[in-house]
Amino acid sequence: MRLTSSLLKRIGEWSKKFANLPDRYIERAMAQVYWKTPNKPNYLPRKIERKRFHFSIHRPWTHQFHRDNAPSKLHKFIHVEPIKDWSFFRGDRVRYFIDRLFIKRIVKDIYQERNWIIVEGLNTKLECNKINKKYSVYMQQEQPLLVTSQVQLVDPSDMQATPIEWRFTENGQRVRVSVRSGRIIPIPVSSKETIDYKIPELYREQVKDTTKADVEKITFEPALKTFEMDIMEKMGIKEDRVPKKFYWY
Repeated sequence: MRLTSSLLKRIGEWSKKFANLPDRYIERAMAQVYWKTPNKPNYLPRKIERKRFHFSIHRPWTHQFHRDNAPSKLHKFIHVEPIKDWSFFRGDRVRYFIDRLFIKRIVKDIYQERNWIIVEGLNTKLECNKINKKYSVYMQQEQPLLVTSQVQLVDPSDMQATPIEWRFTENGQRVRVSVRSGRIIPIPVSSKETIDYKIPELYREQVKDTTKADVEKITFEPALKTFEMDIMEKMGIKEDRVPKKFYWY
């Protein structure tokens, strides 16, 4: 129970990679602080905040996530099975069993917080979006599938579902291996995809991006002076005041 409840506070590793956002921004976007002590030396750092969040298909930095986790909303506790090694990635081919049929499709999205994946064209739900009183638009929206019981990875050697395990190659690379055939199941290139780019090699630097040359440039020179002394020297400030005498009793 304690392990599961602690998992509900975290964001999945692959959710962060897809967001391509710093951890500080995600924590600040999720935070719901109701009260905290003033930032003064005579106060201990204490605060009252929301510790348990309800995760769904909405990302933690979106407005829909804040609506689902409004201060007045309370959700039923959901037990999430902890997975030691996450084995499903964006672009994987998986098999889904429905109505005595085995269907193989490609993984579209990952929601690691709930052990969910979304598969293209599977487990759809018809949603109605009303434009006005007379006209409506119906769209099929994929619903998440549970990776622990509803889907399995496909072995590339015979295109059949198989359990997998993680092993190390002779070069020390960690790979997924089919238990039945021993074939390596490679991780798709699309697993590196984020909101900003398909793969890191194709990303083009924008105006507000910090270039690689600026990051590698060494601008710090060590000196025997404090920060205040350095600022005074650069700004041309000279200290000519004489401090008054004071005594301790």
